[in-house]
Amino acid sequence: MGFKNLRFNIIARVMLLTASALLLANLIYGSQNQVNIFFVSLAIVVQVYLLIRAIEKTNREISGFLNSIKYDDFTATYPTEGHSASVDQLYQEFNNVIKKFREIRADKEANYHYFRTIVQHVGIGLITFNKKGDIQIINSSAKKLIGVEAIQNIFELSKVSPKLVESLVKLKTGGSDLIEFTQDGTHIQLSIYVIELVLRGEEFKLVSVQNIQSELEEKEMDAWQNLIRVLTHEIMNSVTPLSSLAATVKDNLVDNIEDDVPIEKDELEDIYLAVQTIERRSQGLIRFVSDFRNLTKIPQPKVATESVAKVLEHIQVLFNHELAAKNIKISFSIEPVNLAFSIDKELIDQVLINILQNAVHALEETTNEKHIMVRAFVNEYNRPTIVIRDNGCGIDEEALSKIFIPFFTTKKQGSGIGLSLSKQIMRKHGGGITVKSVMNEGTEFTLRF
Repeated sequence: MGFKNLRFNIIARVMLLTASALLLANLIYGSQNQVNIFFVSLAIVVQVYLLIRAIEKTNREISGFLNSIKYDDFTATYPTEGHSASVDQLYQEFNNVIKKFREIRADKEANYHYFRTIVQHVGIGLITFNKKGDIQIINSSAKKLIGVEAIQNIFELSKVSPKLVESLVKLKTGGSDLIEFTQDGTHIQLSIYVIELVLRGEEFKLVSVQNIQSELEEKEMDAWQNLIRVLTHEIMNSVTPLSSLAATVKDNLVDNIEDDVPIEKDELEDIYLAVQTIERRSQGLIRFVSDFRNLTKIPQPKVATESVAKVLEHIQVLFNHELAAKNIKISFSIEPVNLAFSIDKELIDQVLINILQNAVHALEETTNEKHIMVRAFVNEYNRPTIVIRDNGCGIDEEALSKIFIPFFTTKKQGSGIGLSLSKQIMRKHGGGITVKSVMNEGTEFTLRF
């Protein structure tokens, strides 16, 4: 009928349909002309169809609009003139919503390209992949570090390093590993760190990759220089007096031999004392070398699940007499009380003994109330942790940076291998040991398993 006003269109159709129905009733109960009844009935059917179609037109428009949103098709536009005011307003809102979605998608695409550009240009290698190993993102740094041009799945990295693939698959959130392989004749050491993510119900892993070869070489060189410095100091301290005494004995003996003069008792006593000193210093040098050999032969831990409470109770028994004699108070805190960890008990006992012995020595030099606090708990990474703190004299900043260096010690009778040995034992357990100290306030060692 060509009505522009939907409301008037529907009203007119309803009125026409009503009139047609009355006319049909009149024909049926009046003239009963079958031809007229047929055509009027047909007209009613057509009018009902057109009325339903007119009413459903808006529903079809809304359905089409929702489908365009569902399938991210924001190209459609709706005419906002030539209809009723309500329909024009509806179409205007359709256009506003589609425009807003276009802007949101444009912003998302801009942000995506922005962050993708950052990821591609960052110096650290980044890789994301799902449970099947399918890679979503691998930046230029990661490709360069691993030595690949294009890759779709992490299992393709097996040709580069099977261990790398194994680590990527097995590592969980917060896990890290050091991967070594050779690339074009160059030795590469990659440090990888993994975080697990869930996006729209699908699990992903984000992996950061760094080449730490140069950093390791620098640290290794520093370690060797520090070790050589300590070894040189210790050996020279022993060898210099040995050489001097040997020269003195030799000169005395040469004088007597050349002059064919019998050796007097006083001279024999001097020679005896010199030889005795040489023997004592030689034994000290032998012990030093033996300590060095022990430091390089730490056994592989035989790990078993142990109760933290029982381990600390055993250590307390060992120290009770010494602590009581030196008037040192010790307190323990374990949370939860059933906390357990996987360790080689004998090796960890040695670590705890070394640290507590250091705490006892530090407390000997303080006049305050002497106290050692031992606290065991689970840290933020769900790893068992033991903190041992004393309120002793503390360690100065210069010494604090060297206490884990083999043979470095601030004690007159110390060997300097206790803490370096402890650090190696903790590393073999997959953990670590750290220290912080404030002069005249105390020292705190932290063991993370």
